[in-house]
Parts: sequence; structure tokens; C-alpha cells
Amino acid sequence: MKAAGQLVPRSGVYEIYWYFAAERHRILQRRLAGDPPPWTSDPILREFKFTNTFRAADRVSQYMIRQVCYHGEPCTSMDQLFQITAFRTFSRPATWEAVRAYLGRYPVLEDLASSAFTAALEHARALNGGLYTAAFILCATNAYGQPAKHLNHVELWRHMFLQDRLGGKLAAAGSLREVYDLLRAYPLMGDFMSYQTAIDIGYSDLARFGEDGFTVAGPGALRGIRKVFESTGSYTPADVVAWMADHQEDEFVRLGLDFGGLWGRPLQLIDCQGLFCETDKYCREAVPGLASARTRIKARFTPSPEPLRLFFPPKWGINEQAAATQIPAAPSRPAGTRQATLF
Repeated sequence: MKAAGQLVPRSGVYEIYWYFAAERHRILQRRLAGDPPPWTSDPILREFKFTNTFRAADRVSQYMIRQVCYHGEPCTSMDQLFQITAFRTFSRPATWEAVRAYLGRYPVLEDLASSAFTAALEHARALNGGLYTAAFILCATNAYGQPAKHLNHVELWRHMFLQDRLGGKLAAAGSLREVYDLLRAYPLMGDFMSYQTAIDIGYSDLARFGEDGFTVAGPGALRGIRKVFESTGSYTPADVVAWMADHQEDEFVRLGLDFGGLWGRPLQLIDCQGLFCETDKYCREAVPGLASARTRIKARFTPSPEPLRLFFPPKWGINEQAAATQIPAAPSRPAGTRQATLF
């Protein structure tokens, strides 16, 4: 890691990054304990929707872990790698549920080779009015000459898993970076989808690596980095994310923020990357004068009365602790931040 002096934090915004990480996680802990809403006194966090501090605790990632990585239905490891890649592309549980209902099971490579998987997707699209999440925009080029985005993705997966037998290469990969590079070599994947899919594969028992060791900063994270730091010197965006991960314990202590991690599991690179994206969003309300390509937060928060039941990759060894979660003290207001944001 480079010398810290090359990073110039933006006073009052740098602190928001760490405050947001602690308070957003505190909201999750309160919900897990069954506390009634509101779960925070922060008006921005009460009004708008933000992802969890830890990616693995988010709704879609939770579905990925439970229903794709560890669903327990009979299938081969190659089938499961296809399932993980396909689900992440859509990132919409309703699509996966409709496909499973149509096929009577989760899709396997045999369905991909035949017309069964395509027919299941057509059924899901008609049933739900679409296949893809609205949370992010995917490359929509007709790279495989098909008239619809999902049909090009079907051809992509046939290219990957049937023609190139990518599943075997992914299963043999020894690092997150190696999986990313294998995925990134294909049309329609791109930096964002390749990284996100590599992280999901890392959740499964098929992977011999974790979430750390490599990161890719997405567009939202890049905006957040520009807000949090006045200058990053010679640091790359990946260097900045790694610096935050490396210094998290010291910064939480320095700012007086109570943060115990995910039952002792610290922020990983993927989490620190995501926090830059969420800090960018938060600052649109907290520091509106800070220039950005995005000026407002679109999604409003609607509390759900349903209790949360989190499940993480068993290899992490935290599921028993998660089931018996305890509530730590609330974070205090960091120095140098604006009173208007109720820190």
C-alpha cells in the first residue's frame, strides 16, 4: 500500500463514509432484533433506500446465497456455476422463481442446451413484465445476433458453459482475480458484471477464495471516491478501496464509531467499494453543494414488517452468531460533520 500522505480526505465528507457504514449496519442490527421502525434518527437514512453496509446482507445477495449457492437441489458443480452466472445477470428473484416453477427445478446445463431454459425465460418475462433488475443497466448489444437482450445472454451462456466449458476453468481458479479475468473475456460481461459474478461464485463451496484480494470500482464508487477525497494522488481507485479496508479499525475507533463488523467479520473490499457508491448517494442530500453527475436519490425507503432471517456462506462460520445477534451501542456523531444530517 502506498503512503497515506498521498490521499487528501475531504473534511466532513470523509467522515460520512465511516458514519454511514456504522449507522447503516446499526439499522440492520436493530431490524434483526425485532425493534419497530424507525430504526435510525438519521432523516436521510429514514427517507431513502440504501444498500446494506455488507453486500452479503442485501436482499438479492441473500437470495443468491440461499437459493442459488446453497439451494440443495441435485445438480452438478458445472450446473451451479451456470446458475450463479445467470442469476446474477438478472439479479431478480422473481425471474428465478418463475423459471424454477416452469421447469419444476432450478435450470441445469441440459436446459440451456435445449430450448427449455429459453422457454422458461419467456414464461418469466410474460408473467413478471420483465426479467432484469432495475438497479443497474447492463450492456444490451446484440453481440450474438439475437433480437432481444435475454436471448443474447442465453447465447452467451451457451458460449461459456457448453462451447468453452468455462465451468471447469472457474472451478479450478485459485483467486478472485482469476475468476474475474475468465469472465471478463466474454462479450456482454463488462467490468461490473464480471466482478459481481466473481464475488457470487466466491460465496459458494465451489470456490477456494474469498471476497478479498481484488476489487473493481464501479461508476458509483468512482463518484463516491471523488467526493470523499479531494485528491487521491497516484492511488488507483482499487488502491483507495484497499486503503479503506486496511484502515477501517483505526478509523472507526478514531471517530468514536461502534462497529463490530458482521459478527466479527470486517469490511471486505467489495463492501468498501459499495460504501463509496452509497456515500455518493447519501451526499446528494447531506452535502448537496458537492458537484456530482447525480443530484438526487431516486429510491424511497419503505419499511417491511417481515422479520429478517439472514444466512451466510457456512464456510464463514458466522451463522450461529447471526442467529443469536446482540445489539451494540449506537454510533456517535463524528467530528467535522454537519449538524443538519443528525450525526
